[in-house]
Amino acid sequence: MKIAYQMKLKDLVERTSLKTAGRNVGLDVHVVNGQVLCTPLDPDDPRYSTDFILPSMKMVEACRADDCAFFQPAVSAGLLTEEQMRRASARYHLGKTKSGKPMFWMIDDMLDPLDAHLGADSWLSMLLKARQPLLRRWHPHHCLFGLHLLTTPLPIAIVESEATAVVLSELFPETLWMAYADVTLLNEDLFRPLAGRTVTIYPRADTYSSTYLYFDEMVANLRQSLHLTVSVATILEEHATQEQKSRSIDILDFILENEQP
Repeated sequence: MKIAYQMKLKDLVERTSLKTAGRNVGLDVHVVNGQVLCTPLDPDDPRYSTDFILPSMKMVEACRADDCAFFQPAVSAGLLTEEQMRRASARYHLGKTKSGKPMFWMIDDMLDPLDAHLGADSWLSMLLKARQPLLRRWHPHHCLFGLHLLTTPLPIAIVESEATAVVLSELFPETLWMAYADVTLLNEDLFRPLAGRTVTIYPRADTYSSTYLYFDEMVANLRQSLHLTVSVATILEEHATQEQKSRSIDILDFILENEQP
């Protein structure tokens, strides 16, 4: 005869590691009316502030920095001044990790931080999920880098690299510069907030023009599905050398290299 074991939800919380995991991140995990609830153990203790468990503007401000190394080529080339560097940093709420990686915050058009790209190879959400057991099932949404600036009534330019967008925002202030950061994140929803605006995408160059052709097909679909006024810039396709294309340069690389004596 099979014996059925039933365990109340309250007992389950108490007997598993969930209670301990909650304490580790400053949360009291308990059951109220059959639901698992998490509340701060000590709301006045900044170590246990829920604002520091998930991305928040408090976290954005705590990580602020304006001396990121990616500015230096533009500063050395005489394209940017120190004042412009600080202004661009403030515009995009740039930060820096303890190890020195720049933090590019993905802040949406409601001014909610969704995630941060750390350098070019990792995400804040990945680190938080690795450190905080309660966040392992969290699946962050992403938006275009620079989307929080959408209230500015300027034509929009989109590049891949956030660093490129930041620098170009000072070189060409008549344009609102955004970045998609990672081609695997590209989808129609990413462009939906841009409806009604004029958008130009600046893809990286490559030897076989595959990136340009990829975006050329994408914008055709976006025009149809979102009624978006969007195009793909041809400057690198037409003017980059084969050697530059072999290095997959972007529009900022092209500008910097053509500024060199």
